[in-house]
Amino acid sequence: MQGSLFGFIQIQNDPKGMNLSFGNSNTYWRSHLKALAWSAAWSTQFEIGPVSQASIGNVGLHGKQTYVGLIVTPIGRFGWIVLEDFVDKNIIQVIERRTSGNFYIKIASRTFLNPSRSAANLLRFKTPWHRDSGLR
Repeated sequence: MQGSLFGFIQIQNDPKGMNLSFGNSNTYWRSHLKALAWSAAWSTQFEIGPVSQASIGNVGLHGKQTYVGLIVTPIGRFGWIVLEDFVDKNIIQVIERRTSGNFYIKIASRTFLNPSRSAANLLRFKTPWHRDSGLR
């Protein structure tokens, strides 16, 4: 989830991608592939960069650094981001429509069903349930 948080930070700072919802558009996938690249760069820094686990001696001593953190983790992060977008479009919006726009249910569903996006919103001093496209 930490990596998907960094992916959402990239998406939130991408003017072309910040208002997109899950879908089969080239713009959506291009934006999310940028998030994958950002997440992979962050993961690489975290694993083997100048201020990383390996550089401070906690992990990766004696050449035992694994490639899971460099390859598998960013792909999993990408999947988590797409999953949260899917949940936002196909579950949360359905909940919001069926509850007649009850604000407290909207807050709870957006916050707890999209935890990475909620944390990324907090880091930019927005409410956890904030969406760049506004309240639907």
